[in-house]
Amino acid sequence: MRISINPADARPIYVQIMDEVRRALVVGALRPEDPLPSVRQLASDLRLNPNTVAQAYRELEREGVVYVRRGQGTFVGERGAAGAERQRLARAVAERALLDAHRHGLSAEDLVEAVRTLAAGQAQPSTADA
Repeated sequence: MRISINPADARPIYVQIMDEVRRALVVGALRPEDPLPSVRQLASDLRLNPNTVAQAYRELEREGVVYVRRGQGTFVGERGAAGAERQRLARAVAERALLDAHRHGLSAEDLVEAVRTLAAGQAQPSTADA
């Protein structure tokens, strides 16, 4: 699993980590019962404070996406199945897009039309963004 963080992103770092875990579930890079990197390992890899990673893992655990086995680590739970995460991820993306559209004076209809136009122009979605 590859997690990338964008310091220029307005979302807090722990939310970006959560979104990256969800994305990995949706694209199939993570499956139920797969282990996540340890808090220390991920914090070291991303050059973050371990408390930031721990906060992301706690929130994912609270949502039922992951669970902790004492002494063994953090694992993807059954609720972290791709279908459920796909729905959650789609909603989160839509919320961010809608918020950004409103900030720029666009209506929901303008946004939907732009998405439909873009989707119609693409034979297949780009895998470079995955």
